[in-house]
Amino acid sequence: MKTEQNISAFKQKALHWANQFKVCCILDSNQYKDEYSAYEFIIAADVQVELKTNSGTAFEKLKTFYENHKTWLFGFFGYDLKNETEDLQSANSDKLQFPDLYFFVPKYLIGFKNGKAEVLLGNDSILEEINSLNIIEASSSPDLTINQKLSKTQYINKVNELKNHILRGDIYEVNFCQEFFAENAIIDPVETFELLNKVSPTPFAGYFKVYHQYILSATPERFLCKRGSKIISQPIKGTAKRSADLIEDKQIKINLKNDIKEQAENVMIVDLVRHDLTKSAVKGSVKVEELFGIYTFPQVHQMISTISSELNPDAHFIDAIKYAFPMGSMTGAPKVKAMQLIEEFEVSKRGVYSGSFGCITPNGDFDFNVIIRSIIYNQRNQYLSFQVGGAITYQADAEKEYDECLLKASAILKVLGV
Repeated sequence: MKTEQNISAFKQKALHWANQFKVCCILDSNQYKDEYSAYEFIIAADVQVELKTNSGTAFEKLKTFYENHKTWLFGFFGYDLKNETEDLQSANSDKLQFPDLYFFVPKYLIGFKNGKAEVLLGNDSILEEINSLNIIEASSSPDLTINQKLSKTQYINKVNELKNHILRGDIYEVNFCQEFFAENAIIDPVETFELLNKVSPTPFAGYFKVYHQYILSATPERFLCKRGSKIISQPIKGTAKRSADLIEDKQIKINLKNDIKEQAENVMIVDLVRHDLTKSAVKGSVKVEELFGIYTFPQVHQMISTISSELNPDAHFIDAIKYAFPMGSMTGAPKVKAMQLIEEFEVSKRGVYSGSFGCITPNGDFDFNVIIRSIIYNQRNQYLSFQVGGAITYQADAEKEYDECLLKASAILKVLGV
């Protein structure tokens, strides 16, 4: 154990230190209070052993991987694992080319809480190594041209077509996303993440490097976590732009809390999550712990609900993840039909976007986020991407949904100098 006088300085040095390795993962709560987080932030670096696979038998392979090692595992689930759990397919354009599932056992692992860094894997000398680093501040921002896969008109037309599916009774709600991208993009992933985390600090932020591929995430959303036998999901549905005027900002928060449309979106996903958790739960144990909670972040207020269950002793904890994946907040209801329409109406493969990354502990606890508000980058082909979306219900106004997409993209656009 070692006390760190300056948490932000230590975090910055630890990120730069971890990035020297070909694979690393940093999970950062940005000091948001959360009863389920074991550490304020955690740094995993370098690879002892790894699992890289695509949709087919990925979840079974992960079970075997965990059973063979039973130590700390860090990794991600790509959205297109939906093709493994349902009769679905993915044929849209994919310039990022991430695997559907990747996990690794780190050589080095540091957990940070209560002002102290603790080496969980590796030698204590790595703390001295980190503290001795001299960081050179970034001198320039990236020169990028950001394009959109859909024009505003195309987006609005697609939203209205999706509303026709709702009118026909095919679905109640669908999460529809669009891609922003840059080609020939040269960025410094570490500096870009540092700026993103400064502009938009969120409770499930993270940096994931797998060789030449990067996830730089400022996500505010937890997908699923396990503590003991308890499973917790915290879907976000409901967004309102913040105001610099404190009185107006407070009123916006009250308006979101009482917004019937946002509540309707949220409760549909709560019902979907309850159904997903039932598949791995002790009968009768699924409950809604908080409905329509309002939480504040730098750019937005969000409506978040909390659903929990007791894991059935006969179920493997990875089955709880499998049955709940992809998360309801990023699909819609009914889930399978919503995912079919997502494939039909979106023009980009989601890949790791709207998937999840996080960690599994040696005793089988886990914590995974939702990959939104995130920059995804393939350094090899210099392709940078981020997607934004929202819940489309029959009450949705296509113009307002488009504006909400731009609001959700605002922090990333600012970071990228656009």
